[in-house]
Amino acid sequence: MHVGWTKTAWQAFKQNQRPGPIHMLNLVRFREWAEYEDGREITGEAAYAEYGRLSGPIFSALGGRIVWRGRPEVMLIGPENEQWDLAFIAEYPSVDSFVQMMRDPEYQSAVEHRTAGLSDSRLVRMETMETGLQFAG
Repeated sequence: MHVGWTKTAWQAFKQNQRPGPIHMLNLVRFREWAEYEDGREITGEAAYAEYGRLSGPIFSALGGRIVWRGRPEVMLIGPENEQWDLAFIAEYPSVDSFVQMMRDPEYQSAVEHRTAGLSDSRLVRMETMETGLQFAG
């Protein structure tokens, strides 16, 4: 289960200060029922939606936007047991804007819902490249 990052990964993320926007590939798997310390009973998807509702204004105010979103259907290549409920790419204007969001007290409060609602996730920072007709190069 992966719902947070390591200190080493966070340091590497912050140290790569290349100019321009960053894209973050998000893959998320919801728990059937969210796991809150206070025992409230809502679905994992509903908890993640609450995270989105609370963190969305902070994300937008820092210049963030969702550039692509979809619901995975079939794992054609990859581990069959690695299924995802939601995939999306979030764009941030810079590394600093992402770091600012992570340090925002309201955002930090919202993360409780993300953690409660997810059974697993992947967060991959990517550099945007020119698109075209070829897969590589």
